[in-house]
Amino acid sequence: MNVKNIIFDLGGVLVGLDPQRCIKAFGQVGCPQVARYVAEHSVTDLFLEAELGHITQTQFCDEVRRICQCDTADADIVWAWNRLLTSISDERKQRLLQLRRSGCTLYLLSNTNVMHWQYCRDHLFPYRQCQVGDYFKHVFLSYEMHMCKPHPDIFRAVLDEAGIEATDTLFIDDSQANCDAAATLGLSTYCNQHIDDWLSLL
Repeated sequence: MNVKNIIFDLGGVLVGLDPQRCIKAFGQVGCPQVARYVAEHSVTDLFLEAELGHITQTQFCDEVRRICQCDTADADIVWAWNRLLTSISDERKQRLLQLRRSGCTLYLLSNTNVMHWQYCRDHLFPYRQCQVGDYFKHVFLSYEMHMCKPHPDIFRAVLDEAGIEATDTLFIDDSQANCDAAATLGLSTYCNQHIDDWLSLL
């Protein structure tokens, strides 16, 4: 496949996700009611507000405490929420670097929240090793853009800000709905069924 630009999703493409680990963690810190959002893959209400950047970390934690009628500390709530994220393998990191060296320009477009992104910066792309900027020319995050996939506007914004053409660009995501939305704008797409499937695509 001959492409100039590749836009990567984060969770399910680069970083592994473990909903059961997150559900267990919420139970451990006394917030089992919130776990249903994770179990149902429900990006609504509280979690959607966080992904859109409409609430702060403190407001997120306050709402969790209200839902669960508990006094769990912010740090414990954030820890439990971040247990959804597992790791980015060395093989995936190396493939990103290889693609950059081959002349592809890489971008990241993620529906995420400030807590998950900070965890990624601190633990998955750690300081003094390969940082985010070593892989991607630009990172586009839903909570900073105040819009989420699969709305077509987020893809238009990425293309415009990056100054790239849809016809030169491949979008890799683990959601068919997100891929379908990107395709309406002329991007080539690949729906990642297993986290490492894309490694053999290019």
